[in-house]
Amino acid sequence: MTNALPAEAPGPESIDTVEKYDRESRTRDIWSTKWALPLTVFAVGLSLYQIYYALFGGPPTLVHRGIHVGAILVLCFAVQRFRLRETRSTPPWFDWLAIAGSVAIAVYLAVVFDRLTVSGGRFETIDVVFSVLCLVLVLEAARRVTGLVLPILAVLFIVYDYYGRSMPGLFRHRGYDLDRIVTFMYESTEGIFSTAIGVSSTYIFLFILFGAILQKSGMGQFFNDIAMALAGQARGGPAKVAVLASGFLGSINGSAIANVVTTGAFTIPMMKRVGYQRNFAGAVESAASVGGQIMPPIMGAAAFIMAETLGVPYTQIVLVAIIPAVLYYLGILIQVHLRATSQGLRGISRENLPAVMDVMKERGHLLLPLLFLLYMLFFSGTTILFAAVTTIFVTIAAAMVRKSTRMSLLDIVHALRDGALTAVSVAVACACVGIIVGVATQTGFGVKLAGTIVTIGGGFLLPTLLMTAVACIILGMGLPSIPAYIIVATMAAPALVQLDVAPLAAHLFVFYFGLFANITPPVALAAFAAAGLSGGSPMRTGFLAMRLALGGIIVPFVFVYQPELLMLDGSAVDTIRAAVILLIGVTLLAVAAEGHLFVPLPIWLRIVLALGAIGLVTPNHVLDLVGAIVALAALGAAMFMAKRQERLHWREI
Repeated sequence: MTNALPAEAPGPESIDTVEKYDRESRTRDIWSTKWALPLTVFAVGLSLYQIYYALFGGPPTLVHRGIHVGAILVLCFAVQRFRLRETRSTPPWFDWLAIAGSVAIAVYLAVVFDRLTVSGGRFETIDVVFSVLCLVLVLEAARRVTGLVLPILAVLFIVYDYYGRSMPGLFRHRGYDLDRIVTFMYESTEGIFSTAIGVSSTYIFLFILFGAILQKSGMGQFFNDIAMALAGQARGGPAKVAVLASGFLGSINGSAIANVVTTGAFTIPMMKRVGYQRNFAGAVESAASVGGQIMPPIMGAAAFIMAETLGVPYTQIVLVAIIPAVLYYLGILIQVHLRATSQGLRGISRENLPAVMDVMKERGHLLLPLLFLLYMLFFSGTTILFAAVTTIFVTIAAAMVRKSTRMSLLDIVHALRDGALTAVSVAVACACVGIIVGVATQTGFGVKLAGTIVTIGGGFLLPTLLMTAVACIILGMGLPSIPAYIIVATMAAPALVQLDVAPLAAHLFVFYFGLFANITPPVALAAFAAAGLSGGSPMRTGFLAMRLALGGIIVPFVFVYQPELLMLDGSAVDTIRAAVILLIGVTLLAVAAEGHLFVPLPIWLRIVLALGAIGLVTPNHVLDLVGAIVALAALGAAMFMAKRQERLHWREI
């Protein structure tokens, strides 16, 4: 057995923090009531249906998506509270009506599907009634799961769709009657049941289910233990553990806030105990948790939607995302290390840490499903759906190897149930964001907005990139990563494509900055959740998280100008050269941000280092040379200062 430090059980204040910022955790205690068994049967049934559909197919696309959304809405209204302070364990009468309505919209789609296929867009009064019902249920479910931002945005888009003739200038369109709008959203694959729900009802659900089974087998504990074993004893070890563990888990669980409250309850107290200031501890956890969404192979499931949107293989998304993601985490680790050096912080003593070999012996076999998944995705030639389903079975089999990870039949049932419940937040958000995408499709809003951004940017790439980044941060405020990506991909990415940016680079660019809304004040939910756990200032934690994420802020600009960093252009040598130069630039930025290299650095030297780093990573060869000279001069000055203080030694780095 490993002798890892036990995770601290979250106290009442931590639970309140979780519920305040992670709306998905605001669930009823229905599992202690008589409804626990039927709800478990329903959730497990949904999981088994999704597995069956992946293996053998099923009803037509629209009907399948309707079943998926209807079932997800049933779970949402059964489990999610109507308001934060609700104390009852069972759904109130109006939620039972919502549950009945959720079943009805799925059944009605199946019943009238044959008529819809030949109707040519014509609809009846009963179609309008069920369309309005579906729209209201999706908006209310989104309010419970994601907060007010997404449903309000969806309603504003519907208003825009209706009042199109009254809109000024470029954004004027023909306008549509309400009955036409609502039936378009419900009875087509362009609205609620658009690509987002298509991906949710196939790839995303299965990978969430895979993650739930991994967690039930003890993979979360394995990630924590192996991170502790690898980095716990290093200088400032707990912060490095937080970065590694959050990166591992973030790629699988798909939610930055959930990642913060899951790993943060364990890592933030450890960081504070070794001497990290509470705001910095929260910033480390939030920046690392957000980065999990850009970390292959799963990337929080956004990679599947990106692949579907662009029409490129999922494996290509994973490959091109590797270098930027690694550089992002290296930037955080370097700043964490420099902070520990400047404050003289140490790691955890070896006797309080697990040994790598002990951890691998106890739970290392849990890596087999991940290795199998990579093999199936990259080398087997099978479909993603088949790879996901078979990996689920392999995970269950691998967990049986040792008693400590072996799952009973009840554990498997609970994993199937938990997977379906975890999918609620993603599916509801995808359904709601489908309304926004549907309006953009119906009115051409996305194309018009892209043209406006390009026009304001004067047709030049850099100002357009800057405006797009700001627009993505604004559009992503208060949203989970997947709906944030879908919105920015619809509204902002086309502007970059118009300026001849490679579509994959454009989508990764907007994805990065849509994610950074989670750590960008004034609405930085991941940072605010981390501050709630650390007892720090939410705004201060957010700004520190932004500083830690400097590498992630500069990397997207670089890969737009130098697509060889994404392996989209040039040779392997070009890719390696670009990656090495960018690594140097990210390192210099980290030094400038922390203001320490051997010795504390004066502000003027930090500014010079930052300017040198920015010059070094530009695509202009003259600026590259100037940046390199400036950076070398600044480093020389720092080393001279360290030598005068007799601290020029590798132990002082």
